[in-house]
Amino acid sequence: MESHSERARLAVPVGERDHVRGTASAETTLVEYGDFECPYTRRARPVVRRLRQEFGDRLLFVFRNFPLTRIHPHAQAAAEAAEAAAAQGHYWEMHDMLFDNQRALEDEDLRRYASELGLDMARFGRELEEHSHAHRVNEDVRSALKSGVQGTPTFFVDGLRHDGPNDLATLRAALEETAR
Repeated sequence: MESHSERARLAVPVGERDHVRGTASAETTLVEYGDFECPYTRRARPVVRRLRQEFGDRLLFVFRNFPLTRIHPHAQAAAEAAEAAAAQGHYWEMHDMLFDNQRALEDEDLRRYASELGLDMARFGRELEEHSHAHRVNEDVRSALKSGVQGTPTFFVDGLRHDGPNDLATLRAALEETAR
């Protein structure tokens, strides 16, 4: 087993630019690098949801983009759509919609989700076409690479990469260990 000093660390600390669920005063932080088209990232959603329920205010959850564009052709556009929704105050709603509809991530699907969320469609469409949020997605990718992320999902518990399984019991134990 690796010691804490050997495990990869989160290169870019959680800050104002991040999409978070929870409060900054939480005892422990869980950062996930994920891909909206990745079935493994989607499979981790119920685990994260359960951890958020169990830990409540003691847990700050952060999601960062790491689209695996070589194997997931819609991942970059989906991440940009989530960021376009964030610019209109609807990040988490789009995040959830993209995962709930993971097999339908074509441009027309992304626009339909934005419409269902009540977003300004002219703005959303323009931002997608101009790739206005690509830089934001790419910042996440760069921070992931600096942090040693190679695939999705990759979790960091209080700044240290979680190298074990991503099941509920293992992640719960990692969070409880740091929350002490």
